[in-house]
Amino acid sequence: MFIDSHCHLDRLDLAEFDNNLDNVVKAAEQAQVNELLCVSVTLKDFPAMVEKTRDYANVRLSCGAHPLNQEEAIDEQELLALAQHERVIAVGETGLDYFYAPETKALQLDAFRKHIRVARKIAKPLIIHTRDAREDTLTILREEQAEQVGGILHCFTESWEMAEQAMAMGFYISFSGIVTFRNASALRDVAKKVPDDKFLIETDAPYLAPVPHRGKQNQPAYVVEVAKHLASIRGQSVEEIARLSSENYKRLFSL
Repeated sequence: MFIDSHCHLDRLDLAEFDNNLDNVVKAAEQAQVNELLCVSVTLKDFPAMVEKTRDYANVRLSCGAHPLNQEEAIDEQELLALAQHERVIAVGETGLDYFYAPETKALQLDAFRKHIRVARKIAKPLIIHTRDAREDTLTILREEQAEQVGGILHCFTESWEMAEQAMAMGFYISFSGIVTFRNASALRDVAKKVPDDKFLIETDAPYLAPVPHRGKQNQPAYVVEVAKHLASIRGQSVEEIARLSSENYKRLFSL
């Protein structure tokens, strides 16, 4: 019924799940979260992520390097080779983060362009992280013709104007637990406006647990809370949010 379009299963602290990833996936299934997209944050750790999740038919993968993991230049050929894995449906997490790491701007810009080029070569959508970098993010998406593959602006916290421009390039807007936070009124205004055929839901687990779990480790089962809050914000039923977001996910990834 629900799909968590962005989580990091390989980053979870499994101690609270009896050190067994099975328990995380089962908890999600019990909450009717039937599919998970496990998102890569480093190329170095990608093979281990593949191995950790190999027994779960309902877990799909992305391949990429997070903009905060830019200690050295990305090897474009390595990214291209890894991203062609049969379970990979997206390229990323990539993008720009000038809030936490403005000092690596040059490396981030280079890596972002390489991710887009790889995505176009293999015809897979992009997963974009952007923070304090609206103008550069949109400019590079246009310059590198990212509209050819589209993708997701994940864990969206930006303006309606940015959302509009991204959607015009074929991107979907994904809402995380942040939309449930008390100080997120501007984001809730955006959530009201995004068309029914352009939004997704996610956890970004193990980070950003939604209310009423804020302060705890996040997990895919909690994407239901994001759906509940979106339903209230948008004046729709939880079932409708689940249906629309799942249909959007499947359309984006041609599933």
